[in-house]
Amino acid sequence: MRLRSFQLSDIFAVQQIWSMAASHEKEKETLRVLSDQLARDRDLVIVAEADHGEVVGAIVGTMDGKSGFFYCLAVHPDYRNQKIGTALVNALYARFERKGVKRVYITVDEGTENLVPFYRRLGFTNWCHTRNEEDLLALG
Repeated sequence: MRLRSFQLSDIFAVQQIWSMAASHEKEKETLRVLSDQLARDRDLVIVAEADHGEVVGAIVGTMDGKSGFFYCLAVHPDYRNQKIGTALVNALYARFERKGVKRVYITVDEGTENLVPFYRRLGFTNWCHTRNEEDLLALG
């Protein structure tokens, strides 16, 4: 497996993975966030590529000042439980650190609450609320 920054040619594979992990409404919101983030900083959108070149996972990060936000993490169902999600989170976290982020938040909503146990296993423990009243899981 190889982790790399998102390329425009990845859009269909990433969209397909997100469609397996989220409702159509959440998928559209994720694509909007992806588009906005790509316009700001492509380095915070990371894909996981299998050895044969297929995109099998993706994560989107955003920043607001010195705060970093993990937005959407999804791994193709055929590739789950292979530490791909963990690798994506660690890679994005490292990129946040290089950019001077001091606090990292995990965005959790109706479509992604099933990821809470995963993030807890990685050490994310504190809950707080954003300006938009979305639930966030903050690194403790």
